[in-house]
Amino acid sequence: MDTIQKDLVIVGGGPAGLAAALYGARNRYDTVVIEKFAPGGQINLTHLIENYPGIDAIGGADMSMALYQQAQKFNAEIAMGVETKGLKKLDNGKIEVTTSGKTYIAKVVILAPGSSYRKLGVPGEEKFTGTGVCYCGPCDGPFFKDKEVIAVGGGNVAVEDAIFLSKYCKKVTLVHRRDQFRAEPILVEELLEKSKEGIIHIKYDSVVTGINGDSKVESATIKNVKTDQEEDYPCDGVFVFVGTLPNTDFLKGIVDLDDSGFIKCDPADLSTSMPGVFVAGDCRVGAAMQLATAIGDGVGATIYMKQYLQQNAAQW
Repeated sequence: MDTIQKDLVIVGGGPAGLAAALYGARNRYDTVVIEKFAPGGQINLTHLIENYPGIDAIGGADMSMALYQQAQKFNAEIAMGVETKGLKKLDNGKIEVTTSGKTYIAKVVILAPGSSYRKLGVPGEEKFTGTGVCYCGPCDGPFFKDKEVIAVGGGNVAVEDAIFLSKYCKKVTLVHRRDQFRAEPILVEELLEKSKEGIIHIKYDSVVTGINGDSKVESATIKNVKTDQEEDYPCDGVFVFVGTLPNTDFLKGIVDLDDSGFIKCDPADLSTSMPGVFVAGDCRVGAAMQLATAIGDGVGATIYMKQYLQQNAAQW
């Protein structure tokens, strides 16, 4: 297996990783991005982005391509279809990055593998993802103006985004598998107030078991978990808010993770438990799970990385 020397290895080619690549390459660091699939990450699933500051509207795939091309413009290498297997700190202070194709030796590593939306795993979900099935209220809610939608979940994000959706949608029905919410009390209070006003409808003890339609979402099958009774519930879209899964399995036992698998870091400089390894984007503890903040993390990690390199320049 080939071994390649680099200044900076970035694991993950989503918005955080590509932003880090842009800043790293512009500062003349020999930079490579290792991406398991294709550049862009989750934003490729977003039909239209309207909440990125300074850009009125842009398609998710177009945003991915713009970030990709800008990083390449400054000679960042993008290795696609390559899976990162693990990291190891070497005696000389550098970091060995093992992948499915090559081994890289880097002065600094920025971890930006992102996270994946937790799916319901029901019929129709995959078919309509991006065209009626959505995972982000602020991202996609405005496209459902005056429409009827279902929101699924019971945590903070589910309740917050259901309230957000009610500003645009004609009808929001929140489906929750329990009879009490896990969200913070102040959010639940606002939700229940809107429920009393008829703005949001709540279906307790219920789950979505299917998403139905021909060329577009027309209904969802909702099952009461106590009675097993099912109903076909008309709707124009389904928003799934049942959590995210960080793409960090390959890091177990290598850097410190929390109980959910998110990477622990010092929020002041995004450094992890392994010296020379930084983190950016949705995979880290405390991430805001937004495009703008992921890009900000990528930029920040590269700036803090420079300080680390300057402090340790003598050993290389």
